[in-house]
Amino acid sequence: MAKVKYQFNTKSLSYERIRLGAKERMLRFLSFAATGLVFATLGVVVAYNTIDSPREKQLERELDQMKMEYDLVNQRLNQMGSVLENLRDRDDNIYRVVFEAEPIPDEVRQAGFGGVNRYSKYKNMENAEMVVSTLSKADRLAKQIVIQSKSYDDIFQMVRNKATMLACIPAIQPVNNKDLRRMASGYGYRTDPIYKTTKFHAGMDFAAPNGTEIYATGDGSVLRADADASGYGNHVRINHGYGYITLYGHMSKIKVRPGQKVKRGDIIGYIGNTGKSVGPHLHYEVHKNGQPINPVNFYYNDLSPEEYEKMLELSGTENQAFD
Repeated sequence: MAKVKYQFNTKSLSYERIRLGAKERMLRFLSFAATGLVFATLGVVVAYNTIDSPREKQLERELDQMKMEYDLVNQRLNQMGSVLENLRDRDDNIYRVVFEAEPIPDEVRQAGFGGVNRYSKYKNMENAEMVVSTLSKADRLAKQIVIQSKSYDDIFQMVRNKATMLACIPAIQPVNNKDLRRMASGYGYRTDPIYKTTKFHAGMDFAAPNGTEIYATGDGSVLRADADASGYGNHVRINHGYGYITLYGHMSKIKVRPGQKVKRGDIIGYIGNTGKSVGPHLHYEVHKNGQPINPVNFYYNDLSPEEYEKMLELSGTENQAFD
């Protein structure tokens, strides 16, 4: 019930009831309405900024979940980076050392992405720093993986080339001589069997019966197969590539021809006593880049450590050569 208001009339000396006109009542109503609207607006603003709606709460939960997932992605990227770093270390310090190849430069492995800013479209995002950091880390890792993959392709080719090279390098005895006591003479200065003077013996002599098989000691191509070299009689020379040439002298019979491809272990001829020789044997030489080297260093494929030690002992004995 609205309050009734009175005012004192000094003329009539009595209280008279105040009666408002329509305009005054309207102004008073608008004043109350405006005040209510102001308070209502303030209430809405305060509530909007302090109290989350169900939708906002859901979005906040989703944002927290996203941040957690970004953290997990970054952890996995860091783990992948550690694994890649280990592969890189093995690549540079083991594989490339074995195959005598230069390591990949750091500036190549760590190179970034040039050109325009790849992440400019994310700069206005609320969590731009987190997103850009994760994306750039993933991009760097992807590029490093590509570089490492290419490196392994190169190493695979090196392995194939190395396998070919190892097949070509002389690595077995040219005669199936299990009784190493029958080796006639080694590499070095020996007494000439005819002139009885000391001279340099550029190979090793293997004493064996006439007709004993002689084997190619590595893959290669027959360079010579004739009796035209002074002192060697019937002899064969094989070019193994990589600077290696082997010579097999005093054969009774040659089984290969010039230009023929041979594999390690192929029979190329038979032991004899042709040329400057005082008994059936094989004179065997190994040359590297035009210089004779000690063949005893090339029997690692078919001698046990004990047999190899025995071979070293016998080849070092100063005795008379067979040729």
